[in-house]
Amino acid sequence: MTTLIAVLGTLLGTAMAYLLQQRGARTERVAVRSEDRRRERLTAVTDLVSALAAHRRAMRVREDLRLAGDQDGYAAARAESHATRAAITAPLMLVTVLAPDLADAASGAASATYALRGAADAAALTALRRAAIAATDRLVTAASASPLT
Repeated sequence: MTTLIAVLGTLLGTAMAYLLQQRGARTERVAVRSEDRRRERLTAVTDLVSALAAHRRAMRVREDLRLAGDQDGYAAARAESHATRAAITAPLMLVTVLAPDLADAASGAASATYALRGAADAAALTALRRAAIAATDRLVTAASASPLT
């Protein structure tokens, strides 16, 4: 009888150790996945904010040249602005997919940046640029408040 109790105790101890080990491994996997997801979301937002800043700059240069009547400079700046606008597409899509709670702020920041096109004059261009910066700042604020998990 003593032997049977000892064997059962050993088996129970082994089973308990196995279960605790499995639970610890599962908890670790969940933590790693959560950290990976947080990192992906943060990277997507960072890439989008960077792309928006590059496009804002390109559009400011482009529209300044257009308003000044510099056709040669405008043509080159227009080509650059097309490239910077295209560079917004992937990070905007990633933010929308990975952080749906930030989709409206991201879309608003992109739309405000696109609105620089065709400004009536230098003052309007400056106002549109400031509005685009403010929209991007709202995205950053929303991302900061978001758990990013």
